[in-house]
Amino acid sequence: MSKTVDEMIDEANARVIEKIVNAETVLVDINKAVKVIPGMKEDMLLHAGPPIEWKRMCGPMKGAALGALVYEGLARDVEEAARLVEQGRIRFSTTHEHDAVAPMAGIISPSMPVFVVKNKTFGNTAFSNLNEGVGQVKTLRFGANNTEVVERLRWMEKALMPALKAAIKALGEINLKRMIAEALRRGDECHNRNKSATAIFFKTITPPLVRSNIERETLARVLDFIGGNDHFFLNLSMASSKATMDPAQGINYSTVVTAITTNGVELGIRVSGLGNRWFTAPAPVQSSGKIFQGFRLEDANPVVGDSYISEPAGIGGFAMAASPAIAEFVGGSPSFGVQSTKQMYRITVAKHRDYRIPYLDYEGTPLGIDIRKVLRTGITPVINTGLAHRSPGIGQVGAGIVYPPLECFEKAVAEARRRWGLPDTWPCNR
Repeated sequence: MSKTVDEMIDEANARVIEKIVNAETVLVDINKAVKVIPGMKEDMLLHAGPPIEWKRMCGPMKGAALGALVYEGLARDVEEAARLVEQGRIRFSTTHEHDAVAPMAGIISPSMPVFVVKNKTFGNTAFSNLNEGVGQVKTLRFGANNTEVVERLRWMEKALMPALKAAIKALGEINLKRMIAEALRRGDECHNRNKSATAIFFKTITPPLVRSNIERETLARVLDFIGGNDHFFLNLSMASSKATMDPAQGINYSTVVTAITTNGVELGIRVSGLGNRWFTAPAPVQSSGKIFQGFRLEDANPVVGDSYISEPAGIGGFAMAASPAIAEFVGGSPSFGVQSTKQMYRITVAKHRDYRIPYLDYEGTPLGIDIRKVLRTGITPVINTGLAHRSPGIGQVGAGIVYPPLECFEKAVAEARRRWGLPDTWPCNR
């Protein structure tokens, strides 16, 4: 007896889940982006989200791009940098097209240090830039581009990168998947709360750093920088999630979402069985959250960044039940975090084998967002996120909860119907 399409979909989704849970991600190196990221060029900037041209980019992405050009020494100031871009002398490409991810504006320039993360199970590699700081610190990823931001980026290239490179080399590799699993047990969800994961990473790299021949003052600043930034692990978590999800892409008949990302204008999703196309809709604004003192909700740009790769991998918003502190930070409550995680079980096809939530009796996190279930229930994935000012050069204005537009999933379902010869009534309730 021949199988139904939904039976073939269920089998394909099971294969996708196996690829995700069997991934073993390790940090193996750190280097300049142009030296390790496939297809990276000296005149290229990578950005978060689906492809977008300069004139349509949001304020924080433009601000970050201009600051990156000053950091690279290609322009003396942001005004000269803007002229370079407008003259067509700078190429733009998306991070995801180069096996990379980066938070918020997502700008990666040629000289920036990037983490090199390998999926040992399947042999693929993913990359992410380094986290610059949190809170009221002005950072490039939130669109700030003043002298303080540029000087910090140059220090990260000249001092932080060599120090971390020496530590990674001494250790051989650093298992990120195990760190994430442990951090979930300690109150992180590894998207917007990385305090425990950063502490575990800090504990791991400190001995080889101390034993290295790094100059004393440099060593002190490196340790202060990492130890004083509770969000440092975010970029490692993102690269781990990217390395995890990429092998799950391209499984015919799978309806599992393998990536979510936004450029601050459009949010896009990718579905394993539907090729590399982005199914897009206007980037949403937060549905709830906190705005920093001195700003208004109207100041916030629609959400932007690649960090939404966390939720398809089973962490972030999907693991909020593990992180009462982050639920409160983004404007909710511990009970809201638990409710959110439980709701995500309704739109996923499995529970993670290794990422577990103590409060739910060590239940695995919801895993494998299924576009069929999203359409049937009307529930879209929950994501917690930082918020950038809509104007370039200002920075972070708050944090909150956001839900990708249902339109993205409707477009994906329409493509599945076309590609697999399904009726307009699919997906029907089963």
